[in-house]
Amino acid sequence: MREQFEVAVIGGGQSGLAAAHALLREGLRPVVLEASGRPAGSWPRYYDSLTLFSPARYSALPGSPFGGDGDRYPHRDEVVHYLTRYADQLDVEIRTDTRVGTVEPDGPGFTLRTSDGRSIGAAGVVAATGAFARPLRPALPGAADFTGELLHAAGYRNPEPYAGKRIVVVGGGNSAVQIGHELAQSARVTLASRSPLRFLPQIREGRDLHHWLTTTGFDQLPPAWLAHFVDATLVLDDGRYQAALETGRLVRRPMFTALEGDEVVWADGTREQADAVLLATGYRPSLSCLEPLGALDADGAPLHSGGISLTRPGLVYLGLEFQRSFASNTLRGVGRDARHVISALAAHVRGAPAAAGF
Repeated sequence: MREQFEVAVIGGGQSGLAAAHALLREGLRPVVLEASGRPAGSWPRYYDSLTLFSPARYSALPGSPFGGDGDRYPHRDEVVHYLTRYADQLDVEIRTDTRVGTVEPDGPGFTLRTSDGRSIGAAGVVAATGAFARPLRPALPGAADFTGELLHAAGYRNPEPYAGKRIVVVGGGNSAVQIGHELAQSARVTLASRSPLRFLPQIREGRDLHHWLTTTGFDQLPPAWLAHFVDATLVLDDGRYQAALETGRLVRRPMFTALEGDEVVWADGTREQADAVLLATGYRPSLSCLEPLGALDADGAPLHSGGISLTRPGLVYLGLEFQRSFASNTLRGVGRDARHVISALAAHVRGAPAAAGF
């Protein structure tokens, strides 16, 4: 049996919920299709100690503040609860445990085929699977024969299994440093990164950095402008991380060249035994369901401008890294992007594609 909706939203995490909110404001009633068992995106699967890098007052989705102390940094579980509550308050149909297998062209619209055999028609599609659906595992020479544990940060939960062990964390971003610092309390840890770490103070003049990002408008700069301001991966630091490096509790070395047996081979030729190598190397969008539309490039990345498909009218994206700004794939930024792409999509669905910018 085929069902028909004005708009289908693929993904029920922060991006999909922001899309649903914006669609309702446009007078459109979407169906939201979420592959997992609850509308919270990737958040339930992150490591146990994860907290937001932005305070609660800057981290809410449109229409529903976090509440409580606006200067606190919400924990992972609080974010999950917040998203679940946000979904409950939306007057939209959210189908959990519903994975979209393919999105196919169907005249001017689309047909979505789900893993449970359903067929859903829609005039518009929002690909809101976000930027954290597919762990990025770079090719490492010798990885196939490494006898230690090799895992991605997506599979890390807490430091208990690694107490007393020798760990190498690959990466130089916020998550790599946060996980490395946590592990270093009970294990010997080296951070391996291609570039030196650059720390950005979390607090300036008594205010969190996000106050300044918001009040100066930096958060809204187009991605092309960011290159003028940011030439390396920056790590937000409340003072703990840089101090750990300076005292030797946490060590940073240039990226190793290979893995051999249970050892890492460093760039200077030295070898060091490692019980585990943890890849904090980021994520990539999971958009393979869109392949029948010809909407992706050879590497599976979406062909878009600011979240609006360049190849398929009626298709928009949300939650992509640097989609429209520095904050596009964050709780604090996705609502702004949602208003932009949903405004264009609404015009298209109502039959005015020229005004929509498609």
